[in-house]
Amino acid sequence: MSANRERVYRGGAARATVWQNVGMRDRRERRSHLTAPRVPTVGIDIGGTKVMAGVVDADGTILEKIRAETPDKSKSPKVVEDTIVELVLDLSERHDVHAVGIGAAGWVDGDRSRVLFAPHLAWRDEPLRDRLADRLLVPVMVDNDANAAAWAEWRFGAGRGESDLVMITLGTGIGGAILEEGRVKRGRYGVAGEFGHMQVVQGGHRCACGNRGCWEQYSSGNALVREAREMAAADSPVAHSINDRVGGNIREITGPLITELAREGDAMCVELFQDIGQWLGIGIANLAAALDPSCFVIGGGVSAADDLLIGPARDAFRRNLTGRGYRPEARIVKAELGPEAGMVGAADLARLVARRFRRANRRRVERYERYGRVYGRQEADS
Repeated sequence: MSANRERVYRGGAARATVWQNVGMRDRRERRSHLTAPRVPTVGIDIGGTKVMAGVVDADGTILEKIRAETPDKSKSPKVVEDTIVELVLDLSERHDVHAVGIGAAGWVDGDRSRVLFAPHLAWRDEPLRDRLADRLLVPVMVDNDANAAAWAEWRFGAGRGESDLVMITLGTGIGGAILEEGRVKRGRYGVAGEFGHMQVVQGGHRCACGNRGCWEQYSSGNALVREAREMAAADSPVAHSINDRVGGNIREITGPLITELAREGDAMCVELFQDIGQWLGIGIANLAAALDPSCFVIGGGVSAADDLLIGPARDAFRRNLTGRGYRPEARIVKAELGPEAGMVGAADLARLVARRFRRANRRRVERYERYGRVYGRQEADS
């Protein structure tokens, strides 16, 4: 398998544990992580360009991590499924895997079994959980990647100790998740948290979802790059630094480049972050009015800009918060776990279904031992 390996595993090889699929129907996460078995599980983070898999222990520590590029034939669901199975089986050669958690960028149904829609893959009402469980022979849990990342930040990162948390992930678009008293709020149909598609400007920029004026068109990596390229294409005097950096090739203007120039003090790039930060703060103020959490955690690739982004967001939040001055203000903090949050969260959520595997596996072992004693006596008597 051609995969980029980043290994930090401990304690030598361990045999792979396999068993029949145990369907995951229990949605009651409320504090159940406290009684979940402290066993290693695998988390999978599926993106449009990469599939990352890692073995994670009960403390959120990554024991081993490997990754592979999302296959070129990713239009076929089975090709991506094959890649996932290959990565899990590779890890299972060295770790006692008790369950697998999948964090998928897309809409996942309320039972966490089917991917209803994935924007970067050809998953349409895809029964991902059952197909993978049939092949891996361990319990499988499927969830939205933002839900998995929010769970990880609540358990091990910036959201520890918070009772009510909202996570906002800023990447190409805007993803989101809601945690309330230790439970991910998925909504009746499993698709809650799509904050990026709240309409904030009537008749605004066209969004890939088909609507106009969605929040992610004004506060996301796409918005940042779009504005920078428009300024460069207009040959604006304030864009001379970024034009010089890319040699006039506007297509080479990327989010990381804008972040780098902003950190160097480039006035245009700093202003662009102030703009998307202000839009971020406005959206957070609206979410505070609706959800009233104690903390907002900001993750995703764009959050790497740190206070260039989060500083203006906090200012705009305070200016636009309804009832400002007469209510407690939620904290706005940067996520701590970085790009591995979705993988860690998916693995930890999978531990909640691993208890079924352990209970059933224990019964299987006890049954074999009982049969062994019976057959042993029969052979002795004969």
